[in-house]
Amino acid sequence: MYNLELLESIVQQAFVNAERGHDYWHAMRVVQNARYISSIEGGNISIIEASAWVHDMVDEKFTSLEHSIDSVNTILLQCGFSKHECETIIYIISNISFKGGLSTVENPSIELQIVQDADRIDAMGAIGIARAFHYGGFKNRELYNPTIEPEIFKTESEYRNSQGHTINHFYEKLFTLYSQMNTSAAKRIAKQRHEYMETFVSQFLHEWNGNFDVI
Repeated sequence: MYNLELLESIVQQAFVNAERGHDYWHAMRVVQNARYISSIEGGNISIIEASAWVHDMVDEKFTSLEHSIDSVNTILLQCGFSKHECETIIYIISNISFKGGLSTVENPSIELQIVQDADRIDAMGAIGIARAFHYGGFKNRELYNPTIEPEIFKTESEYRNSQGHTINHFYEKLFTLYSQMNTSAAKRIAKQRHEYMETFVSQFLHEWNGNFDVI
């Protein structure tokens, strides 16, 4: 029997000092997104929910990959998942990251598709905007610099090491997410959030450029 309440508690404790765009609350929102998408699209909800809870515990931005995989495996076994189920969950969370839009998985399972969609939805809309500027502040990046154009990344390393300003992040990643959604349910959610972000960036640039007429 799976103990998802224990898993949530472990994740909450593990993320006490996490960067606040990738903390317990982010994991909780991804779980909520995943539950909703799964209710429409199907999939193994226990695998989906567990993957959503631990998806940022294997993240090269913040931790050693080998150490984090071992830690997640131990946690999942503790919460009642079998060895095979642990391998499935670890495969899912190791392959959902954006990675500059360069990473693809052939024939992804519906569980992987749903968790990936759920995570990407949380990078969109009002929350996505808040997270983008929070992370930019965390990295001490400029809000905007009109002399620096958005980049087209050729490698994952280029994406990881980019020091561009936060507005560029919308063009380099956030505006691309809608077209990369896997499931129909996620596409419907993402459409509204995508449009909201477009409106925000338009208003931001309008104000930055000293325009005082109402859009």
